[in-house]
Amino acid sequence: MIALIAARELRSLLSMPSTWWVLAGLQFMLAWIFLTRLDAFLEIQPQLAQIANAPGVTASIARDVCNVAALLLMMLTPLFTMRVIAEERRNQTLTLLLSSPVSSAQIVLGKFVGLMGFLLLLMSTTPLMLLSLQIGTTLDFGLLCSNIFGLILLASCYAAVGLYVSSLTAQPIIAAITTLGVLLGSWLADMSSSALDSPWHQVSPLYHFQNFSNGLLDTGDASFFVLVSGVCLLLAMQRLNAHRLQK
Repeated sequence: MIALIAARELRSLLSMPSTWWVLAGLQFMLAWIFLTRLDAFLEIQPQLAQIANAPGVTASIARDVCNVAALLLMMLTPLFTMRVIAEERRNQTLTLLLSSPVSSAQIVLGKFVGLMGFLLLLMSTTPLMLLSLQIGTTLDFGLLCSNIFGLILLASCYAAVGLYVSSLTAQPIIAAITTLGVLLGSWLADMSSSALDSPWHQVSPLYHFQNFSNGLLDTGDASFFVLVSGVCLLLAMQRLNAHRLQK
């Protein structure tokens, strides 16, 4: 049943014309950043060749592209999560879904899997773009895989937060604004905190992504993403259970 709900959610997202406009815009921005960083790297490559332990192409290009992708994920994910449950409630189809022999956990997990499938599809060209560098140089696959793994964890965190917020309202636009406010607020709080031990760092997904961006696979950062995603999904399940009892 989870697979059926996930497939339905994925079809719904792909059937919207706005999805393809966003996909085209995203690819344009990532390609522009990629080519800009590649051009800058080629210009300074003669100087880098004279420096011992100079940063390679992966650190100079791939890491920057993944950092931009992480920021774009923060901006775009609320646009896709806002309809997940909020629109079902607004169209009165959530009641029908809850009255079916499907548990709230299956509904939430199905929608989450569908969202993750869509976000992975959305970002799939990023590693392909970066792997094209292997044609002319040698990539640091450890650093590249660390960045991609971090992006996947980041996407799961954003999707879970957006799904939970979507379960709180019947207005998709309110869900989008609230989700963006939460994600953007945590990032701005992190950026404005200069103290290394500031608690605001610990609540920012992008802060925890930075270790992955630098090639460090930290279990603490991975645990943060898993914990936030799990808590948000559990809260969404509780919200649907409460809605089911009201009916």
